[in-house]
Amino acid sequence: MRIRRLMISVDVSVLSGISSGLKPEDLDPHLAFHHGLPIRPSSLAYDPVQKILAISTRDGLIKLYGRENTQAILQSNEAVPSKFLQFIENQGILVNVNGHNQIEVWDIDGKRLSHVHLFKKEITSFTIMQQSFFIYVGDSHGSISVLKLEREPCNLIHMQYNIPFSASCGATVASAENAAVLYALPQPMAESRRILIIFRDDVISLWGIQESKVMFLTGGNTLGSPRHEKKEVISACWACPYGSKVVVGYSNGDIFLWSVPRFSNVKVNETCLTQNIPLFKLNLGYKMDKVPVVFLKWVVGDGKTSRLYINGMTESGSSHSFQVIILNETTESRIIKLLLPLSEACQDMEIISINSDRNKHKQDVLLLLLKSGHVCMFDDSEIEKYLLKCQSKSAPTLPKQAFVRLPYGESNISVAKLVTDNSDSSAFMDEDLAHPAKNFPSLFATDAKDRSAARFSGNTRTKNLYITGHSNGDINFWDASCPFLLLILSIKQQQSEGNHGLRGVPVTALHFDVSSQLLISGDQSGMVRIFKFKPDADNKVFSLQDLNFLWKTNKQGGNYTTQNIKVNGAIISISIDPSSRHLAVGSDKGYVSIINMEGPALISQKHIASESNTGVMQIEFSTLNGSGKSVLLVGMEDSSVFALEGDTGNMLSNSMVHPKKPSRALFMQIFDGPDASVKGDVIKENALKESLLLVCSEKAVRLYSLSHVIQGIKKAYNKKKLHGVCCWASTFYSSCLDPGLILVFTTGKVEIRSIPELTLIKETSLRGFAYTTSRSTSNTNYILCSSHEGELVVVNGDQEIFFFSILTRNNTYRFLETIGQIYHKDIIAPYQGSSSVPVHKEKKKGILGMVIKEITGSKSNHDQETEHEDSGVASEQELSAIFSTTNFSFGAETRDEVTTDEEGVDLNIDDIEIEDHREEPKKPMISSFNKQNLSSAFQAIKGKLKTKKVNKSSNSAAEVVHEEKGVGAVDQIKKRYGYPVTGVSSAARMAEGKLNENLRKLQGISLRTTEMEDQAKSFSANAKLLLKTSEEKRS
Repeated sequence: MRIRRLMISVDVSVLSGISSGLKPEDLDPHLAFHHGLPIRPSSLAYDPVQKILAISTRDGLIKLYGRENTQAILQSNEAVPSKFLQFIENQGILVNVNGHNQIEVWDIDGKRLSHVHLFKKEITSFTIMQQSFFIYVGDSHGSISVLKLEREPCNLIHMQYNIPFSASCGATVASAENAAVLYALPQPMAESRRILIIFRDDVISLWGIQESKVMFLTGGNTLGSPRHEKKEVISACWACPYGSKVVVGYSNGDIFLWSVPRFSNVKVNETCLTQNIPLFKLNLGYKMDKVPVVFLKWVVGDGKTSRLYINGMTESGSSHSFQVIILNETTESRIIKLLLPLSEACQDMEIISINSDRNKHKQDVLLLLLKSGHVCMFDDSEIEKYLLKCQSKSAPTLPKQAFVRLPYGESNISVAKLVTDNSDSSAFMDEDLAHPAKNFPSLFATDAKDRSAARFSGNTRTKNLYITGHSNGDINFWDASCPFLLLILSIKQQQSEGNHGLRGVPVTALHFDVSSQLLISGDQSGMVRIFKFKPDADNKVFSLQDLNFLWKTNKQGGNYTTQNIKVNGAIISISIDPSSRHLAVGSDKGYVSIINMEGPALISQKHIASESNTGVMQIEFSTLNGSGKSVLLVGMEDSSVFALEGDTGNMLSNSMVHPKKPSRALFMQIFDGPDASVKGDVIKENALKESLLLVCSEKAVRLYSLSHVIQGIKKAYNKKKLHGVCCWASTFYSSCLDPGLILVFTTGKVEIRSIPELTLIKETSLRGFAYTTSRSTSNTNYILCSSHEGELVVVNGDQEIFFFSILTRNNTYRFLETIGQIYHKDIIAPYQGSSSVPVHKEKKKGILGMVIKEITGSKSNHDQETEHEDSGVASEQELSAIFSTTNFSFGAETRDEVTTDEEGVDLNIDDIEIEDHREEPKKPMISSFNKQNLSSAFQAIKGKLKTKKVNKSSNSAAEVVHEEKGVGAVDQIKKRYGYPVTGVSSAARMAEGKLNENLRKLQGISLRTTEMEDQAKSFSANAKLLLKTSEEKRS
């Protein structure tokens, strides 16, 4: 390893914490970019207009994927999992509900958290009314609140409108424990007029938003089954583009298809309709295995290709099943289904659309978020073709399964090295438009050829070089100037060996020197390979910015020589002595080997005996002060250190330097003093008086005098005990060559400390990083490496890669602004059918007009009402007016409470508008009670006004006013809730009640007739199928 030699003087004031080296203003630790899938994902969301996919994690991260391979990551204030995640489509707004019932509003364009709204109840359902800024929030008590998003300033407003539990279905629920609202689904073709409320106890209520009442009720106890099996609703979705069918999944594996009346089939003045039985029951095996149906999604298709996606899994994930069936308007007796072959349970799903330059045609991809955190993919068109072939009884082919993974080699990365050069960033400004993100492979391409790594063209200058060794023995060189890596050169293990049988041995150590064009690798079998790249014709000295020799090597097919030598144990560390050109390697079995690279020939191989029998952690060459002799420092896994002669490998001292309590060593570095200075180095005022050795372990950081280590003296120069378990360490240098120490902990905490003071300068966190030191759990998936300029790259298997910067610098990676542009303001949403139907708003009437309207009940009023109901769309202004009005007082739970407590009635002037929902005016009765209605209305107005005027007067005057008010108020309440007012004859009252009763019976008969017709059709289809089968058997 090449080591920069520094000359730093140390005094007591420095060691006491007063540093003249690395300063806080030199540091800006931050995540520059994240590529791939975040760890521990929990839920998915998709904006079909902007084509943005969001994946939330249990750590409070939200990863965004946009068009043309753009990516960005959002980080919540708290590391709390998401409960609900939804887009406000084509508005650049993402709403996240976390486990603390906090509603976060994210600005996607600015990638910032705009607002946090704390909801006081437990949120159990969350639905955004698309093409508006209204949100339905259901809670565990069975109520629904309405929120509105205000764009300027961006915040959520709690509207006055609410749907209390008792008003929606309180009388049908036996236990309040199951009163939670699980779904609030706006009805298709009437999204702004009707909302379907589904409770945990299986009660399904169709709510009229403008009418503020239940229009239809089904499910729950209305089944009338003698055997009451305990089950709860878990999933639901619409299964019809017109809002006439809804499919519900249950905890016991049942899947029911319920019929719901369309918007145009339910009149405002009708009483609440009910239904006794579901329309259809889907028998797919979930009930037999008692597998809860946790997710349902219905996708409308052309002709007969509408599909229902069904996901069932137990809480532990031991039993699971994901099926896709054809579900059209006309349900067939024979269910056409596809069982996807998943090896583990699926916790969420989404269908996205991708279209890149590599993949010219538009492709719909089914994404399945598996329990392990991996994302499985299927081409949705292949699923559709499979179902259609099954329908036609032809032999189908199962859809191909693919997984989302990074396109960085055929196997996982086992070791990596990073070299950066930010000395001249201006040289790259003209090339920043040469490689847009759309030229890189898409993470969500299902075809393997579309997921291959992008290649280096050789026309650009390299800022960062990333070298990776893989578990199959391959070694790859990448241009890391952009966070999307470009493959420069790939060296296959069999190419260097000439023996195909050796392919598949993981690479465990790498060393690369750009100036000498020398690459050295070691693998798990103990094989050391020395690669010497051939120089160009001009034989010039190479720099990092000119790596064409690697690219030309790749084009010419092996423009390098290879030498091999084998030692004992897996190679862990490699070091080169620049003076003697000797190579030293350390293995996991405790062997230290010194090799002459000219042969290559083995000079010395020494086994280090240790009480704990640990392997070699790291080895470093240095020079004895004043003598010029080469010294090899060996650091063991138990944090002990000793010195060998660099030429012979003999021990320089019989004793080792080791801590009192051994802990696993992570990193070792030599800082040479002034005697080993290099020409051109500037001696600072704080130059070192002697060479120092830095040793980092899981629990502490220690500095030793190099001369003491060589002599075997155990005295520490400086020591800091760490708070937490450190899992990785390295050093870096600022622009002024001031050294710093990076410590990464298992929790994701990152500490930056100064050297040699070891003072903590800055602390941050790498959220999403989850490392464990347990011996039973393998950590080989996490590969960390850093450059001398403070750039840290963390790879997690084939899932994700972090690019983390330490210093205050913004020019390390290209295209960061381009590949982070997720939201596009110029995209126009497609035509949305019913959403664009014009609505004619009715002008508001005065008090007198409302009273006359109630009295006359004219035909023109009925015509206007019918015309108004034919449109299922309300404008934004109309919805805002409805939701801004209190429809239920917060103190009263039900309307029945208002009617029973006449003494506590508070009649507002707005309540004088009498809505005749219960009865139609009858011509013979108009002359008999018009005067009475008019008198009652004006008595109510008079009573209300008098009450306000004499509130501060004597008690006797207040009683008179209350008496006058009471008569009108009672009449108004009776009228509003369908009871006849004072003055109506008993005969008329009986006739009216009889008429309403007959009307309800006719409606029930009509519903039963429709159900019987559907059952008859199903029976007829079964009979025809049975007859056809019998005839085939006879023939």
